[in-house]
Amino acid sequence: MTESGSRLALLRRLAATAPGDEGHDTVVMLTHPVLAAPEERAAARRLVDALGPTHIIAVDSARAAAAYAAPAGGSPLLVIDLGARLTEVTLVVDGLVQDARLAEVGVDDPPGSGGDAPIGTARSSADSVAGTAADMVSDLWRWDRTGAVRGALRRGVLVTGGGALSLDVTGRLAHLLRARLRLVNDPQTSVVRGAGLMLTSALRHPTAALPRT
Repeated sequence: MTESGSRLALLRRLAATAPGDEGHDTVVMLTHPVLAAPEERAAARRLVDALGPTHIIAVDSARAAAAYAAPAGGSPLLVIDLGARLTEVTLVVDGLVQDARLAEVGVDDPPGSGGDAPIGTARSSADSVAGTAADMVSDLWRWDRTGAVRGALRRGVLVTGGGALSLDVTGRLAHLLRARLRLVNDPQTSVVRGAGLMLTSALRHPTAALPRT
């Protein structure tokens, strides 16, 4: 079985456990990295389309995480997603993505794979991920003309993804940013939980047309 076939089989098993009649008024919430390439989004959509849903609602992972764990009055907000293979930093203002950065560096990368350690030294995975995330925050700051990044840092940075469970990564990141980190409960599922909250909110308004995106 191909990789896409395995994923489809898994999705079908999960869909079979959902309540309600199969195929009747089915809504799928699809999340993706903020900076996912168009072809990557299209591939994910094709996979979900094979389930035959009535509607598909797509949302980026940063806004989903914010929906689950953002502090009250949390605008602007910096969301750092420390994933297994990717690290993403997103500036969210008034519920919308203002700017974002993405790097193919993650907590599952082997030590020394960061690419910028001095010759003869081994850069740890924690240093690589934290340093990359801090560099992306700095780049967002350089391009920010509104002061939103500064305000978000003062408010506290929302950290999600599996890397948020690593004290080595978060400790190093807090030191580099000189900012308070808001570590969400169960960070590995915060995006899924946030997407569920957003879907519930959408379904509470049955008169509103659900977009198929």
